[in-house]
Amino acid sequence: MASSLTKDAAGNPGSQKTFFGHPRGLATLFLTEMWERFSYYGMRALLPLYLIAPGGLALDAATATVIYSVYMATVYLLTLPGGWFGDRYWGPRKTVAIAASIVMLGHLTLALPGDAVFYVGLVLVAIGSGLLKANISTMVGHLYDGPNDPRRDGGFTVFYMGINIGAFAAPLIIGTVGENVGWHWGFGLAALGMGLGLLQFLLAGKTLSPRSSEVPKPLSADERNNVIRKSLIWLLIAVVFYGIVGFSGSFTIKWATVPLTILGLVIPIMVLGRMKRDKELTGTEQSKLSAYVWFFIAAAVFWMIYDQGGSTLAIFADGKVDNQVFGWEFPVSWFQSVNPILVMALAPVFAWIWLYLNKKGKEPSTITKFAGGLTLVGISFFVFLLPLTASSDGSLVNPWWLVSIYFFQTVGELMLSPVGLSVTTKMAPAKYASQMMGVWFLAVTAGDSVTGLLSDAGVDLNRTGVVALEATLAVVGGIAIFMYRRKVKSLMGEIH
Repeated sequence: MASSLTKDAAGNPGSQKTFFGHPRGLATLFLTEMWERFSYYGMRALLPLYLIAPGGLALDAATATVIYSVYMATVYLLTLPGGWFGDRYWGPRKTVAIAASIVMLGHLTLALPGDAVFYVGLVLVAIGSGLLKANISTMVGHLYDGPNDPRRDGGFTVFYMGINIGAFAAPLIIGTVGENVGWHWGFGLAALGMGLGLLQFLLAGKTLSPRSSEVPKPLSADERNNVIRKSLIWLLIAVVFYGIVGFSGSFTIKWATVPLTILGLVIPIMVLGRMKRDKELTGTEQSKLSAYVWFFIAAAVFWMIYDQGGSTLAIFADGKVDNQVFGWEFPVSWFQSVNPILVMALAPVFAWIWLYLNKKGKEPSTITKFAGGLTLVGISFFVFLLPLTASSDGSLVNPWWLVSIYFFQTVGELMLSPVGLSVTTKMAPAKYASQMMGVWFLAVTAGDSVTGLLSDAGVDLNRTGVVALEATLAVVGGIAIFMYRRKVKSLMGEIH
């Protein structure tokens, strides 16, 4: 596939292969990420359905939502140590290879029958995904001649398309196999996808930048010993604690989910708090960091609702949506392909709109786009109230209701997510420049952790009152951010 998309560099025939005019290594990373996302989103589409299915784990909806939310929160939480391993221990390229191997092993474990091995597989996939996510984007950047290379932004756009191609195809293929053939066959297919991505990554390694094999800030011997010592102490504490709980016969799934969801909220607060207390930051950097807290909170609320598209909405679709088109019934997991196809269709439209408005001097500010994204995700849950109410008497609702919900969420995502990534890099204090992307991902962790804690507390997220409350929170939050946009802009300094 990659070779068919390559051509000789213009003006230098036969000397160097390119990928749509970009370095040949972009094809390698494009396919690696596409196959990793194929495996990730395929498993994610099956996960909530497998958890509640009579032929799966047969859990109740609340417990399934907790497990799904904790899994999502953990993936993004682990991007922090993932970035650390890439920067200090293995280097990005080796970290990605190890991460892909762990992901593949996790999916293979999920393909085995048994409740215990299922949770082991889920942990492995979360660890591998966190390690990989933090480093493969860095490797894309290494392919170019610094941040001012005119091809760089286009390269990331091509790379982003690989993510969405994998995310679109996965539910259609893995979801169909998992629901119609067997759950474990679906998980096994996800392992095959990751295996293909890993194989081509290893075989085409020579196309990657030599910088990706370097360890930017290698650990000293003392630092390595200190990390090993602290890791072993924390591991011993966890083993002893859960050993006591296990032998006492009082262990339940909450002993695992509650601590993780609490960590998912505490760690982001601790990280941002540590940065705010840093006296080495200049007054300008502190001001920008204060503004960034607004963006972080807005993003956490956004992802709290958005990520329920794979849990709350998926569970709703499994029992209360008429999944038929012209009399043909399609798998519930196919709904998870709606978002990526909408992203691929609408992303160029939004890029054109922002460019057009910019030329007219009317492009909305960063804070206005954020407010719009948060408001739209709230509107999506107000829309959710309509099919939720209509299905209360046991009748099945039209699948276009879910498509409508995903449409509002996708438009909100396109307003908030790319802007969030950009503003994170622009507002990062120089001292924390390499860590701030991990801080952005912690907003996802915080949002999913709130969902997990609510479900763990017995809150039914499919109740109209709860959905209305979440929708109101997002819309009011979006309006409040817009109303205070001048205050936030003043804190942002020259960033707009």
